[in-house]
Amino acid sequence: MSKQIQQTLKGFRDFLPDQKRKRDFIVQKMVEVFERFGFEPLETPTLEYASLLTGKYGSEADKLLYTFEDRGKRQIGLRYDQTVPTARVLAQYQNQLPKFFRRYQIQNVFRADKPQKGRYREFIQSDLDIFGSASSLADAEVIACTYFTLKNIGFNQTKILINDRQILLKALEPFATDAVDVMSIIQSIDKLDKQTSNQVLQELVAKGLTQSNAQLALQSIEIAQMTASLQQIQFQAQNLGVPPEDMVFSPTLARGLDYYTGMIFEVQIPGYSAGSCAGGGRYDKLIKALGGPDIPAVGVAFGFDRVVEAASQLGLLPNDSAAAQVLVTIFDDESQLESLKVARRLRQAGIKVEVYPETQKLTQQFKLADQKKIPFTIVVGQTEIEKELVTLKNMIRRTQSTMTLESAIRQIQK
Repeated sequence: MSKQIQQTLKGFRDFLPDQKRKRDFIVQKMVEVFERFGFEPLETPTLEYASLLTGKYGSEADKLLYTFEDRGKRQIGLRYDQTVPTARVLAQYQNQLPKFFRRYQIQNVFRADKPQKGRYREFIQSDLDIFGSASSLADAEVIACTYFTLKNIGFNQTKILINDRQILLKALEPFATDAVDVMSIIQSIDKLDKQTSNQVLQELVAKGLTQSNAQLALQSIEIAQMTASLQQIQFQAQNLGVPPEDMVFSPTLARGLDYYTGMIFEVQIPGYSAGSCAGGGRYDKLIKALGGPDIPAVGVAFGFDRVVEAASQLGLLPNDSAAAQVLVTIFDDESQLESLKVARRLRQAGIKVEVYPETQKLTQQFKLADQKKIPFTIVVGQTEIEKELVTLKNMIRRTQSTMTLESAIRQIQK
């Protein structure tokens, strides 16, 4: 096997058991809250017709689509995000889906982007959305579900920045020109969390605004006040359990994407500085624009890799890296049958068990348990069989004792 084929493609990753288990932990914690809030799972194919995907994200994004011709001469593409396939689902199954469709989707997406630190060509997106309701309560539900999802993972502190696209439009439209439209101004304003006011000011001037208008645009957005609808969303989210101190009105928050029509928000984790871990808002016209029905929508996307990284940095991921709780050893060929019976009984008791697959020296079998960080081993030799006992060894404390199997089960379960 050549060295080239012993490596992953650039921008793609392997996740060994320890890593995969930690990522699965995050998925599990997310799904627990998603379903607690009444969201339903959705899964769409990895492949779609290329015509569904092209032209939906803009010309630059189209260059990042993985498209090819299959054996049936059809032009197809890998899933780029989860919103466009969901728009297809909403159109295709509109007579089967409920009026207010609450869905979550956790799947891999693919982008032919330039690989760099924190940017991959295959990665997980974790989205949840409410389709069909323009009510502020739907917005509040999405915010509350986002907050409690991160809390369920273990983040005790979160900072939810909220704003309203209408605030931005009202404050900045007076400064738009034929050369610099309001969306271009918003895209620059969106950089205020990463750049100084002077840097954003110079960018606006470079785009074509006069120095004075660029300054007035910045001043206008900095003194903007909350809309009544945003106040209502904040009030409802608080009544759903989001602490008032964890929601902060940020008039400069813009969420660069053009399709947002109302409330927008981002979530930051104190102690994690790599960027926001979730973001979303209301997008009432996007589903129709993507070919789906004309329905309002609000949702959030979690930066899954960032959430995993933040949880790791803050020590929230489980330290248990072993798939099994017990390694049942094979003492010799004669006692193998009894060892298998012990493994069966342990599994019936809900204990995760690995059976050593060969007859080897016990030292070799204990060595495997250490390597895999399995906390217990059980030995069933001729002496144990005659006395109807087992020897339970604690691999962490390096202690062992002989006892009944039922006693061993109780000790392991503790």
